[in-house]
Amino acid sequence: MSKKNKIKDTFLEELKRVPIVLVACEKSGVSRNSVYRWKRDDKDFSKLMDESLAEGEALVNDMSESQLLTLIKEKNWQAISFWLRHRNPKFRDKIEVTSKIEDSGELTPAQAEIVNKALQLAKILPTNNQEKYDSQQNDTAGLSGANDQGQESENSNN
Repeated sequence: MSKKNKIKDTFLEELKRVPIVLVACEKSGVSRNSVYRWKRDDKDFSKLMDESLAEGEALVNDMSESQLLTLIKEKNWQAISFWLRHRNPKFRDKIEVTSKIEDSGELTPAQAEIVNKALQLAKILPTNNQEKYDSQQNDTAGLSGANDQGQESENSNN
């Protein structure tokens, strides 16, 4: 085995232990520039590097979950909260928007503003798209009530 291949193998093993390229480079005595040049020029090395990174990340994830479970067993409130917010839908962060809407067929400017803000908070509508949304709202306001009835029955199911 050539010296270059031995260095590559050492780097990949270090990357599996600690999935940080800079740390693996330091531990194996190779420069980041060399590693990224090998990755760019050698498809096999690139694939092996990606696999080593994934394996290292999986290892760190397993260790982190183990530590989190230990903290939960020790009744650490932050750990309990983190687990519940990320693993249980009942405890996820939520934003609730409520408003009274009169059934006049068209939204008032205040109602349109509430809907727009809710869509922005839900990241459905970009914040710089206010004018485009308002013009679309005005274009669809004249449609028949059949579409509104479908939306009402859909909303009542939610």
